[in-house]
Amino acid sequence: MGSTAVVRVDEVAPADRFDYWWEAVSQSVISVDAASERADDFWGEMRMMNFGVVQLGRVRCNSFEARRTPRRIRQSDPGYYQMTVTLSGASGIRQMDREATMRPGEFVLYDTSRTFNAWTTADFSPETADNPVEGRGGLVLGFSRDVLPIGEAEIRRLLAVRLSGREDVGALLVNVLHRLTKEGERYAPEDAVRVSHILLDLLAATLTKALGEKSTASLSDPRQVLLMQVMAFIERHLDDGGLSPATIAAAHSISVRHLHRLFESQDVGVAGWIRRRRLERCRAELADPSRRRVTVRAIARRWGFHNEAHFSRTFSAAFGLSPTAYRRQAGQAGHPER
Repeated sequence: MGSTAVVRVDEVAPADRFDYWWEAVSQSVISVDAASERADDFWGEMRMMNFGVVQLGRVRCNSFEARRTPRRIRQSDPGYYQMTVTLSGASGIRQMDREATMRPGEFVLYDTSRTFNAWTTADFSPETADNPVEGRGGLVLGFSRDVLPIGEAEIRRLLAVRLSGREDVGALLVNVLHRLTKEGERYAPEDAVRVSHILLDLLAATLTKALGEKSTASLSDPRQVLLMQVMAFIERHLDDGGLSPATIAAAHSISVRHLHRLFESQDVGVAGWIRRRRLERCRAELADPSRRRVTVRAIARRWGFHNEAHFSRTFSAAFGLSPTAYRRQAGQAGHPER
């Protein structure tokens, strides 16, 4: 399986936990402005797993309110759809003039490129007040907008709409997600694409039923399957200096021309996709306290950027800050402006 990241606030000073938590969320899920009545004694635990084309996580934390603002979108936008499943308590989201409130077993889909307001409640009883693990629980699934075999116009009809994970295919999807968060590390890396395919097929089937009409797209479209395989291959080889359209095409026994046609559905081509994913890896390392002694140049070179000036310009264009400034803010505030 792909990489797994675990975040807990237990070992962070209480006064720093809230900022620490939301910086971790910005790195692993999405960047937002957040507030909480429990900010002074905040608790959270997050486990994120990379399955090649999709990212899946289990999150437990205290109650909060979060806003995805135009500024956040301008400064960092992965171009993802995200699905969140409520496992305990209640949660809600407002997007595109719609509002959905979820109870346990329900889920919602939203677009990271659009503003939204989200909230959740974690009701502690006297018996569980000292046991944060019993607080708010939920699952989050993130994926590129272009990997679902359903048109964007159809997807927009379901953004910020409450969907059921208690029956039919929706229940199967939620059960599989829940199981993967517990057992995902048992899967071999080569299984990541297959797992991604299964998850996206189940989600597509669930959404198609919710639309109340037959989808014209095939849930086993060979083109989509190949595209996911290529994306997962790129993800595994981002640190390979020889990664190029030619090597990617050869690894999948297709022509470079065919490879470029596969990426026609994306907002960037093959080279642009590689650059975007490498920039995300650089950003994560620059904000990682454990990598503080590694130079910006070394981080850039590790992920394929061998010209320091070019890397600085590219990073600044993508995230609104130079690599050095981003690292400085991450270290000073624990929550860089993005």
